[in-house]
Amino acid sequence: MKAIKFAASLAIALSAFVIPSHAVFADDAFQNFKQLGGTAKMPKLNAFTPPSVNEPAQTASDVILEAKLTGDGEAMQQGLAWRVFSPIPGEDGKLPMLASSEGGTATFHLLPGDYFINVTFGRAGVTKKLVVPMSGKVDKQVLILDAGGFVLNATAGTDRKIPGNQLKFSVYSSDVSDDGERKLVMNDVKPNTIIRLNAGTYHVVSEYGGINAVVRADIQVEAGKLTEATLQHHAAQATLKLVSEKGGEAIADTAWSVLTSGGDIVSESVSAFSTMVLAEGEYTAVARNKDKIYQSNFKVESSHDTDVEVLMKEPENQDDNGSGDF
Repeated sequence: MKAIKFAASLAIALSAFVIPSHAVFADDAFQNFKQLGGTAKMPKLNAFTPPSVNEPAQTASDVILEAKLTGDGEAMQQGLAWRVFSPIPGEDGKLPMLASSEGGTATFHLLPGDYFINVTFGRAGVTKKLVVPMSGKVDKQVLILDAGGFVLNATAGTDRKIPGNQLKFSVYSSDVSDDGERKLVMNDVKPNTIIRLNAGTYHVVSEYGGINAVVRADIQVEAGKLTEATLQHHAAQATLKLVSEKGGEAIADTAWSVLTSGGDIVSESVSAFSTMVLAEGEYTAVARNKDKIYQSNFKVESSHDTDVEVLMKEPENQDDNGSGDF
């Protein structure tokens, strides 16, 4: 029977530079990365024997199942999750799961009848209908996942490594729905983590620092291969402090607001030092301390971290003594 692919579909728009990536055969490469499973563990069952009431005895058959990443690839020996379902929905409208197994090639002891066999490898999956006859052997069932994967990373500028705790990725479908959105496949993915998916194109969003340093790219997953992709951020870290003189100590209990050149607020915080990652561009730092406000313009350049000092000085061209007061 034809395999029904459970492709992961996703959501968002495109605009990023992807440093050239390379692909290797997945059977070996998948062993070298931290695994990110796509299914919860379930009890292992090697056979299913439904209760029979006033029915003649039936003989169960051994059904051997194996999966490959590609049609000409080798049978996979680990990382698979097998599920056997009844084709008849239960009272909740879902197909009842009759048996499960995890690992590589699986064998199920099944009575004559119709079944759905599903195998998943991370977020990649295939489902096939199986008919177990009243007599005779059942041929080995081979399911082709047509799956691969990718590993994501990102840099600030051309080659500056970004700390893993400041970086995360989201993976979306490349297809855009009628409302302009993409369907989310996975979120909060850490760098250097393998993502197993059906072959196809996916839209990846990389967030550096959690404010406005965001880049996007479409990445191709090839069946049987693991692709390593590095996205490039044009951003840097800025540390703000309010001082009474240049090079002075930071003033505590300062409320900060950071505005873009267009006047939009991108960050707010309260601290002596306010440290954040910002996309390349021009900004204004506004500091409030004891009901007075001070501000300074600054510029962020890609991969160049900067300290921004805001001086506690009265604004010029003011006649009253209360300059800087609200």
